[in-house]
Amino acid sequence: MKTVTRTQTGLRVETRLLKVLKGLAEHLDMSTAELIEGMALHCFEGKTPFSEDTLGKIEALKGVYDLDLTAEDSHRLREK
Repeated sequence: MKTVTRTQTGLRVETRLLKVLKGLAEHLDMSTAELIEGMALHCFEGKTPFSEDTLGKIEALKGVYDLDLTAEDSHRLREK
């Protein structure tokens, strides 16, 4: 196991997206920060961070929280 230094940060995230991330982290029994770290490390290597079962859970959570954003939207978001 590698030892790391973590930094506390303020991160602004779209509200419904954060709800899905928190719900998924709870489902996976990890913190939201650990989930985001894992996602970033997988993406940096061009790997998918989730199994088919987990992707199904994500779709369900997106439905619960009315998250209709996609990767295509990621560079087109504007705040109210």
